[in-house]
Amino acid sequence: MRLWTVALGVTVSMLATVACAQDVDLSKWSPQYIRSIAGTESVDTAAECSKVVPLDYKGKVTVWWTGPNDASPDLSRKVHADFWAAFKATYPNIQLDYQNIDYNQLLDKLRTATLGNAAPMVVRLQILGSVEFASKGYFMPLKPEDVGYKTSDFWPGAMKSVMYDGVSYGIPTNNETMALIWNADLFKQAGLDPEHPPATWDDVVTYSKQIHDKLGIPGYGLVAKQNAGNTPFRFMPQLWAYGGGALDESSDKPTYKTVEINNDGAKAALQAIFDMYVRDKSAPVSALTNTQNENQNPFIAGRLGMMIAHPAEYAKMVDLASKATGADKAVADKVVQNMRYGLIPKGPARRAVVFGGSNIHIIKSDYVDGGLDEKAAKALVCFWTGPEWSTKLAWVDSNPGNLRGFKTKWMKERLDTIKFLDVTTSMLPNGIPFPVVPESTEIMNNIVPDMMQNVLTQKMSVSEAADDAAAKVQDLMAGK
Repeated sequence: MRLWTVALGVTVSMLATVACAQDVDLSKWSPQYIRSIAGTESVDTAAECSKVVPLDYKGKVTVWWTGPNDASPDLSRKVHADFWAAFKATYPNIQLDYQNIDYNQLLDKLRTATLGNAAPMVVRLQILGSVEFASKGYFMPLKPEDVGYKTSDFWPGAMKSVMYDGVSYGIPTNNETMALIWNADLFKQAGLDPEHPPATWDDVVTYSKQIHDKLGIPGYGLVAKQNAGNTPFRFMPQLWAYGGGALDESSDKPTYKTVEINNDGAKAALQAIFDMYVRDKSAPVSALTNTQNENQNPFIAGRLGMMIAHPAEYAKMVDLASKATGADKAVADKVVQNMRYGLIPKGPARRAVVFGGSNIHIIKSDYVDGGLDEKAAKALVCFWTGPEWSTKLAWVDSNPGNLRGFKTKWMKERLDTIKFLDVTTSMLPNGIPFPVVPESTEIMNNIVPDMMQNVLTQKMSVSEAADDAAAKVQDLMAGK
């Protein structure tokens, strides 16, 4: 299945300007190129990090991050356990205190901790949260060269997300782009081509309605929960595809001064989700409170036609099928066999996906509980952001932040063992970062979902909801 080919025409022109500085040639980015470089570089993480912090260094590091949860595949939990064990083995004299904090709680918990000077030394944040804390002066300046790597070892779009006022305050650990997932058997039952996903977002609306009308089940797994990162990660690609934006983040040279959340494109995207949820009733009734986790059980039960998610979703479905019994197992096994991945649909303006992932940061000593051990913190950051562990920790659900990771034997193993990984990876050139402004978290986690909810609950019309959101963005950016 070669559904990715149509997306690659934009790649060369978009990335050629940065390719010359890269060991990995981004101008050639494609599944074939990714496979051609996998396994071509050997890595010795301990040797590389020893040049930054000696392996016999004695100290302590505290860290918060969002790791695997109950909805994660077992493999993801194993990889994370292996990482902590490997770090302890490499730096046996560094005392390690790490906390896995829920995705939707981490930002609020860090806000409280920094205000109370009780933060950890190191935090890995979702890409959306970085600039907020950098702008408030909580993070130390930190760039790849500080831990032995090159800035050119990382995606330019990812480095953009750790910059504030011209200074780098973190290092990307992983880069995420998602894909459209569908159940080929349900497509066939509904009279749709089982091997071809909807090409456009307008097609998503049409397909979702046809699945609902023919089979009596939701066609598209809409996610619209308030104050949950899953929501903007799934709606913003649709909004950008129609030509909208929160600000002008989708432009080649964004200024972050223009509000685009109520332009014609944004309103067309809102109309599309209204049509699915209200008019056609082809999205789950529970979409108002759903995250992606709530789409998993209906999908594995053959009760959901399409959704947007990571490559990890396939591993999760295999996991769920292995634990099912009786008639449920037969259904689950059939779903796994009929699970397909394709490019996120395009719109009138573009094909788009959130350039997501996470960044790792070191917090200034004044805000750290017990003060900062900078060398211990840098040892952990080096270990985490190198080509080995940025690849392994992204095993089932993401891409290595360090571009050298694509050249390792572990990337080759991933490509050989993780179905559909090449599809989601090929979406990277279509990635658009969220606006790199301190207000971005509030815009994406609250204003955007509130706008969606106002439309889906019919509290406001599409135009009213978009204009209301625009006014809130303008006030927020003006500091009101």
